[in-house]
This record gives sequence, structure tokens and C-alpha cells, in this order.
Amino acid sequence: MQLIIVFASGLVFGLGLIISGMSNPQNVIQFLDITSLWNPSLLLVMLGAIPVTSLGFYWIEKHHKTAFGSPLHLPGKIHIHAELVIGSIIFGAGWAIAGFCPGPALVALGAGYMKALVFVIAMILGMLLHDQAYLKVKQHFLQHTN
Repeated sequence: MQLIIVFASGLVFGLGLIISGMSNPQNVIQFLDITSLWNPSLLLVMLGAIPVTSLGFYWIEKHHKTAFGSPLHLPGKIHIHAELVIGSIIFGAGWAIAGFCPGPALVALGAGYMKALVFVIAMILGMLLHDQAYLKVKQHFLQHTN
């Protein structure tokens, strides 16, 4: 039963991305490019997602467990540090340039949009590169700043 619910949740999420237009990179690029033909449709999607997400967080705070009964541990206050800011900038720039973020890219790939394949491959390579290089780069900067 759990597998069916997980599959249904993923299906609803994917359909939501398709119906909202978030799996179409052109919609995202037009939304993020306010200097030319700005497309505000994704703003409506985001505004519609806020109440739904708020209800989800309200439920989580009341129950402190997943829908399947597993304990759920939410993070406390998060310290904003350089890695978080730099990662956010890289993520946003990539989203604006390619028109994809991870979820919509996988949906577009599943729908046969071949440009999404290039993005997904680059995304996977970026994750692997991060895992290999992050600690080395951080240690290098720590040694040269102290």
C-alpha cells in the first residue's frame, strides 16, 4: 500500500508540474526574464502552492511523523552561511539559463523532451563533482584565510 501511495504522490506532483507549465523551460525562462516578454503565469502557480504547502506544514507540526507513521525531524533555525548563499545563486542562475530545476527536468525527460537529457546529465555530473571537490576546495580556502 505504501508503494502505491508513493507512486500516486509522484504522479500527482509530476502532473502538477506539467499542468502548471513548470516542465516547459520556455515558461520558466519567460517568467524569470522580466526585461522582455515577461510571463507571470508561474507567479500564480507559486501563489497557489503557498496555501497547500502551509497546510502540509501545519499537519507536520501537529503530528511530527510522516503519513506512514515514521518519525519526522524538521530542522531548527538554519544559520545562513557562504555555501548556502553561493549554492542558491548557482541554482537560480542555472534555473534561469536552462529553464529547468531538478523536478521539472525529470518530468520533461520522462515526457521525451531531449533537451532535458542534457540538463539531467549535467545535473548528475555536477552532483558528482561537488561530492569529489567540495571538501578539497573548502580545506584549501580555510588554509589560505587563516
